[in-house]
Parts: sequence; C-alpha cells; structure tokens
Amino acid sequence: MTRSPDSRPGAGPGTAAPTALRQRLAELRGPSVAPVPLDARALAALAANPGCHRRALLDGAGVDKAALARAVGAPVTFGQSQFAFVRGHSFEARVKSDGGAELVRLLHDRMADGSPAPGPDSVDTPDLSAAGLQGRTARTALALREATAAGRWAVLDHPLLALTVAGTPAYLEPDAIVVHPDGGWTVVEIKSFAMIDGSADAAKVGAAARQAAVYALALEAVAERVAEGAAAVREQALLVCPKDFSNLPAAALVDLRKPLATTRRQLERLTGVAEIAAGLPEGTTFDLCPSGDGRTPTRPAGELAEALDAVAAAYAPECLAACELAFHCRARARAADSVQTLGRGVRAELGGLTTVASVLAAAAGEAGSPDDPAVAALRRASALHAEALALASADEGALAGAGR
Repeated sequence: MTRSPDSRPGAGPGTAAPTALRQRLAELRGPSVAPVPLDARALAALAANPGCHRRALLDGAGVDKAALARAVGAPVTFGQSQFAFVRGHSFEARVKSDGGAELVRLLHDRMADGSPAPGPDSVDTPDLSAAGLQGRTARTALALREATAAGRWAVLDHPLLALTVAGTPAYLEPDAIVVHPDGGWTVVEIKSFAMIDGSADAAKVGAAARQAAVYALALEAVAERVAEGAAAVREQALLVCPKDFSNLPAAALVDLRKPLATTRRQLERLTGVAEIAAGLPEGTTFDLCPSGDGRTPTRPAGELAEALDAVAAAYAPECLAACELAFHCRARARAADSVQTLGRGVRAELGGLTTVASVLAAAAGEAGSPDDPAVAALRRASALHAEALALASADEGALAGAGR
C-alpha cells in the first residue's frame, strides 16, 4: 500500500499529530467520503459565529452539512438558484474575456490616483495551472512574487490561496487578484447582483466584503512569505457587478478594514478542531453510510442527531441564512427552551439565564437574585409592563363609562 509522505517511516518530528488529526477527521465524515472544501462564504459565516463548535468541527472535517441536514430531517431551503449560478458564471466570463484588461481598467478608473492609465498589452496573465491543491497554491505564490517583481499590471484568474482555520488548512479561490505596478495586490469579487445607479443592495455588498476580507487575510500570509516586503495587500477590494439591468460591468471599491479586522479576530477565537474532536465520545461519527448509489444515506436519523448533539452549538436566528444545519439547531434550541432562539443580543443581556422559563420566573420574582443586573432589569420591565396594562385598563373603563 502506498503511504502518504507524512506517514512514511522516518518522517520528521511533528508529522504524527497532523496525520492523526487527518485520520480522525476522515473518520468523522466517513472514510469513503471526499471532504467538502471550505470556501470564503463558509469561512465568513464561521467567523460570524466563532462560538459554534458544531460548525467549526463539521467544516474542519469537510462534512457535507446539507446532506447531513437532509438525513436528520431538517433540509435547508436557502442557496443560490441554478439560474443565478449560470448567470454569474456567464457574467464573470464576459468580464474576463479580454485577458483581464477590463478589470484593470475598472480598477484604475475607481482608484483615480493620477497614475498612468494601463496601455495596450500592459496586463500580464500568468498561467496558474498545477497538479493538486498544494501545487496550485505554490504556483499562485510564485506567480504573485514574479508579477510583483516585474512591476507591471497582472491579473491572476482564479488563484488558489491557503489559510489555516482552527488548526486545519482551508483552500480558497477568489475570482481574481490584480497586481499593481507598485507592488500592491487587490482582491476582485465578481457578483451577479445588479449595481443600479452606482449602488447595490447593502446586505449583498456586506456579504461580498466579508468574503473579500477572507481572501485578503489569506493574501497577507502569502505577502509575508514570498514577497519579502515588496508587496502590500490593499485594504480595498474591487467589486464588479452588472450595470443597471444590462450585462455590462460596473465596479466600486469596497473598504475592507472593518471586515478584515473582524474576520481576523473571530477566526483567532475559534477553538481548534483537534481540541473539539478530542472531547467527543468514542465512536462519534457523522458518516451517512451511503448506499450503492453514493447518495442515499442508510444510517438512522436518530444516530446522526445523537452525534450532532455531542457537539456544542451556538444557534442564533442569523444562522438561518448562513448554515445548512440551522433548522436542526433551531428545533433543538426550541426543545431545550433555550434563549438562543431570541437572538445573540438578547442572549448576551440575559447573563446566566439560559432558558425562557428561567427568564419568566426571574421577571415574576419567583427566581433569581435581585442583585443580578439581568434579574433586576427583568423585574423592572415586568413592573412597567404591569403598570402600562393597568393604565390602559383604567382608560378603557373611563371611555366605556363616558359612552354610557
């Protein structure tokens, strides 16, 4: 049997632990199941909820959360339609059809820094083809270094970047990266939603900025490693969208400073996947045991739900738009009477009160210490609520008497 380089006899020190972790993650998702790669969208959602060990472990192990949600009876109902997917690919192909010259022109126009406009044949498009994920990542780093040293415009089409998240590597593929003649690197996000009269939907732009921040974070590591101080990742990403209701490209610069700082901080807060996996009961696995067709799960839903319950989750209503297991986690949170169903803001204000029943009991004066700020605030709110109801009842009685 052919061994991997890390598992060969005589491998260097420090390889045993990573190899053991990879084996454990393979057991969690199923030894015959290929891992689902982490993308920037998933990482942005993970960074928005760093306290969720369940998502961190499943994403780190490459578990297909959508298939798992269907197997436990809580399928997702969100996602990009096939029409939007095809339209997005068609628009991206049109934007890049001239070898990146249009992207560079859009970026130069939005920068408006007085630098000379790019001329004909002034944009390089390095070949990024290589075998395997690690090969493509290394080829991207080499192309970035060569393009930076050349001092010319360059467009890297679908480069591959690596970012370590909770102790496991994630491979990310931005739409494009533009290298400036001065050595700057700009992340390019190409989206299919329209930019009407120079502006687009704020929520969609925010989501694109969070994804671009993930790419910029991975680029920073490349710049430190291969560019030797000659390159700098720009704090603005180029967002390219269809103009108005046409298929012509329009662009805007998106500030990445805040989402970049937030993403960096939240990813650093993530508990390591190895630590989460070590705390699981022996034999825990999320293997669906697919049948001969490779799609139909044969493992009982109850066993899968029990495996999920072994990993702590941090549900919030925002998960419904970002996580494939949100419906399952919401049902579990409701069954446990958890205040997580009320939202992160409310949950943070309630302190040690973790169930709706305990909140109601504290508000009624039946439980909780009056010295607890959360309990005191609840009782004050309950008193104001009762006072308002009494006043409304009195006013209603007065009006009824006047009517008679």
